[in-house]
Amino acid sequence: MNTKYVDLINQTFDFPQSEFTLEEDNLLFHGLDLNELVETYGTPLKFTYLPQISNNIIRAKEWFNSAIKNHNYSGAYKYCYCTKSSHFKHVLDEALKNDIHIETSSAFDIDIVESLKTEGKINQDTFIICNGFKREQYISNIARLINNGHRNCIPIIDNYEEIDLLSSEIEGKFNIGIRIASEEEPKFEFYTSRLGIGYKNIVPFYNKQIKENPQVELKMLHFFINTGIRDNAYYWNELLKCLKVYTSLKKICPSLNSLNIGGGFPIKNSLAFDFDYRYMIDEIVNQIKLACDEEEVEVPNIFTEFGSFTVGESGGAIYEVLYQKQQNDREKWNMINSSFITTLPDTWAINKRFVMLPINRWNDNYERVLLGGLTCDSDDYYNSEQHINAIYLPKYHKDKPLYIGFFNTGAYQETIGGYGGLQHCLIPAPKHILINKDSKGNIITELYREQQKSEDLMQILGYGKNLKLKTTTQSNSKTELQLANS
Repeated sequence: MNTKYVDLINQTFDFPQSEFTLEEDNLLFHGLDLNELVETYGTPLKFTYLPQISNNIIRAKEWFNSAIKNHNYSGAYKYCYCTKSSHFKHVLDEALKNDIHIETSSAFDIDIVESLKTEGKINQDTFIICNGFKREQYISNIARLINNGHRNCIPIIDNYEEIDLLSSEIEGKFNIGIRIASEEEPKFEFYTSRLGIGYKNIVPFYNKQIKENPQVELKMLHFFINTGIRDNAYYWNELLKCLKVYTSLKKICPSLNSLNIGGGFPIKNSLAFDFDYRYMIDEIVNQIKLACDEEEVEVPNIFTEFGSFTVGESGGAIYEVLYQKQQNDREKWNMINSSFITTLPDTWAINKRFVMLPINRWNDNYERVLLGGLTCDSDDYYNSEQHINAIYLPKYHKDKPLYIGFFNTGAYQETIGGYGGLQHCLIPAPKHILINKDSKGNIITELYREQQKSEDLMQILGYGKNLKLKTTTQSNSKTELQLANS
């Protein structure tokens, strides 16, 4: 009878996989011994495996270039990184090794762009695509970037007032794009995206505010749907509606030369994950060409804004199972030494699934469990694994530590969780490890940030101010005493 955890995985999935392999009893991730990582740094910890960022960018570029060649497509392809997925410098530094461009969503993103320009990581030829609803500071920062000579900055117009706001601060002529307010999937609680301008209003908007405006030139149409790129009737229907808008605009706007299809590529959330990226890209390119050929207009350059796809599969988190609680006849709770609410907020906010696997003890017998976090909140748990909607792990033993890993967590979790700030129930944020390869291909690790300390949280909460004031008062008294004695 096969009762070991390794047997369960082998019976349920194709295993090993490209990034997950076993060495005796321990799990390896891209060749990295995760048990050794735990022994070196302890738990809880988060890590970023930087080479995977470049791997995914290279893969996507190859798929698009192959489709362009396959369909004799005359337009170019531009890969943009969606910075809101992860703003960390180490992430941008790795991504920018691959001749990519940047998509921004708020005012402070422009500060990051300017910092990268100063370091020589990007240049005047790098496209900066500025999405999002633009408040005063965002408008000013975009204007500053363009006024300082970055003409490949393209603000994407989200509402009817933004052109006037930008024109009032930008010196001379500038390029823009328009975002389509797509219709949401039928099961959504609202009908139309709050972002962008409706399909039927785009051509009238162009005729009214752009066509005769000598300061503005329309270069890009931006299309994105909330559910991302999926091989279903809803996605293809929305893409075709977008292409009708593009061809209609192109006929009256010769300067329009680019179509931005946004982001939304899914990433691996289970060992059973299966998505045909190559087919989807090939068919998207095919549909764009067919629509343009039918309307006898020139095909556009294609832009994408992959965020989760770029950085998601580089991230992971490792916890130790501290204790097991048998709460009733059927439910065993394995308590981890951290919190899901604070470290993986998407697990409870949107019930997101991540790849979850034990780090060690694969040759032990397994059991069905629930996973609970440390906070006193009923939502601090995880039960979304793919084994018939249950979690199976090696059996808990008090004297045999069990470590579990969550993988492909690199997008959004740090910013949504408020990296470096307050955490629910004041559970400290875990240490963060960067993993890279040296020039010879050897894996190297470094501690990026220590686990949060009590002093960090006390300072944020205002208690640190009292300590500082007390220290300053004592210091002043000491100075006064020295002056008196002299």
